[in-house]
Amino acid sequence: MMELNALRQFLVVARLQHLSRAADELRVAQPSLSRTVARLEAELGTPLFDRGGRLTLNDAGRLFREHVERALGELDAGRRAVAEATAEGAGTVRLASETFLTLTAPLAAFKRAHPAVEVELNWSPAEDMARRLRAQEVDLCVASQPIPPNGLASTQLFDEPVGVGMATSHPLARRDRVRIEELADEPFVSARPGHWQRRLLDRLFAARNRTPRIVCEVDEPSAIADLIAAGLGIGLVPGFARRTEVRVPAVWVAVDSLECRRAVTLYWGAERHLSGAARLLRRAIADWDWPGGAGRPAAGLTGSGARR
Repeated sequence: MMELNALRQFLVVARLQHLSRAADELRVAQPSLSRTVARLEAELGTPLFDRGGRLTLNDAGRLFREHVERALGELDAGRRAVAEATAEGAGTVRLASETFLTLTAPLAAFKRAHPAVEVELNWSPAEDMARRLRAQEVDLCVASQPIPPNGLASTQLFDEPVGVGMATSHPLARRDRVRIEELADEPFVSARPGHWQRRLLDRLFAARNRTPRIVCEVDEPSAIADLIAAGLGIGLVPGFARRTEVRVPAVWVAVDSLECRRAVTLYWGAERHLSGAARLLRRAIADWDWPGGAGRPAAGLTGSGARR
């Protein structure tokens, strides 16, 4: 009989594909974790990992992981449903997003309207969101780039242009629009691979058989505007960054490309029961007045250089 703890430990090993790091995260001894994985493999009658120099999840392991994620997700969903049913309307909702800058205002309004609901915020790269929703690790996801739609429902929140941020002293700063080709040799301040800004930047340049010159990768997207203003480079900046009370000495210049946009979308599991708290937050986010209030970013850029 497989133990729940063993299955949860397997998922951590499968995610990290590294025994010692998994043992550290789980706070268990590595030999004990190795024995747990070995017992699972013995019970299933097949290896779940390839061990040729580096621990790698094999086809059987990937198949087993999908079923374990669904099974544990259903169990956790059952626990939350019971808790919600006995909590007289209160509850917890788990929201994942690539960035919470655009969600600050609707989340604040939601908490004012529903103070008894606990909101758990999880940062997540877009490529991990579909799996987390199917595994019921989170209830809702907000992504700035498309994610695999299988088993998911969605509603688009808003679509907006993405421009280029640059210091006021930059030679292109007084332009209304620039072409991607004009930026080919410019130094870029960028989010790390996987973030929507980096994916968009790579996609725009790849379509022109070019590679962007990245001089600074940032773990904190909110810091990009400050680094641009400091003159370290230019960078892709969404349109909402122009709407803020806090100004930095940088400008936002439109990009002459229909591809240079982002569509922000809310996702949830299409075939799963959402708790009352999750349904409330889904409605609050979907009904927010996005065209005029896409949250408050951390640092703003003025309009194009000609109008700053």
